[in-house]
Amino acid sequence: MTKFEQLQEYLKKNQCTWLITGVAGFIGSNLLEKLLILNQKVVGLDSFDTGYQRNIDEAINDANNITGKDMSNNFNFINGDIRSSIDCSKACNGVDYVLHQAALGSVPRSIEDPIGTNEANIDGFLNMLIASRNANVKRFVYAASSSSYGDNTDLPKIEHMIGNPLSPYAVTKLVNELYASVFAKNYDFKTIGLRYFNIFGKRQDPNGAYAAVIPKWVDSILNNEDVYINGDGETSRDFCYIHNAVQSNILAAMNDKDEANDQVYNVALNDRTSLNELHKMIEDKIIQRVQGIEKKEPIYRDFRSGDVRHSEASIDKAQKLLDYQPKYKISEGLDEAIDWYIKSVK
Repeated sequence: MTKFEQLQEYLKKNQCTWLITGVAGFIGSNLLEKLLILNQKVVGLDSFDTGYQRNIDEAINDANNITGKDMSNNFNFINGDIRSSIDCSKACNGVDYVLHQAALGSVPRSIEDPIGTNEANIDGFLNMLIASRNANVKRFVYAASSSSYGDNTDLPKIEHMIGNPLSPYAVTKLVNELYASVFAKNYDFKTIGLRYFNIFGKRQDPNGAYAAVIPKWVDSILNNEDVYINGDGETSRDFCYIHNAVQSNILAAMNDKDEANDQVYNVALNDRTSLNELHKMIEDKIIQRVQGIEKKEPIYRDFRSGDVRHSEASIDKAQKLLDYQPKYKISEGLDEAIDWYIKSVK
């Protein structure tokens, strides 16, 4: 039995209270679903700037279907903003563990609106740190980012080897790590950062100017629309399915190793897939599932400002200190994600 399997059995019998910021978002709603399945009490904080009520509703409904029980009474939603210290304090009251996912994501958005990105990702992060510290939470787990590696071209990415940030978004996520470390050292406050590498899965929004590549391409192919690839298609990423990210959050929150605290960890597969390979995988899987979808060559355009060329993570540190064992490879994750998009979006 893996450490994560052991923790799940423990949590089913021992109820704790968790705060998820950004609970109406992609990652936040998947965390909500999993914690409700494990019979945990969850407080959710969201302003709906980028999240949706439908994500919360679906997470609760999926948890109900899996458990055969009405889990909605275990969830308390606060419509609030991390940029408000009052909202943060209210949300942290009586909480055991914080899973801080709320942020303004996207490299292009940060280049267009660096002030808004800074307000949410740095001011909001500091508000959450202070509120969590004041509430004496047991551990503060936060969403860091692979963008912190910046212009460092070494592969695989190892946590202590970072370069210069390439976007305002990357700056904000790097500052988060610095603030968390300072709080850990000055206030004996337990923090863990998770550097997500291209997380994908159900409830990731395919719409909007800043949609991630997998949901955007799935949506385009399902509608027989053109798929656009930035650059020559040989840019590569370490795509990581959402269930692996959920696992990492729970392992980080519940870890019992002192040396695991005040650290950042890569959350990925230690694998690399080019955009050309990804496009073929997605197109082939959709054609297998849906009649009337035609094979179309992607349209190549200029490289996107602020993007790195290649990304692949070492997960040795997370495996050693958090007992992280990603269960889903990219193909398995795409199978589940595409099935969800066909059912929910088309």
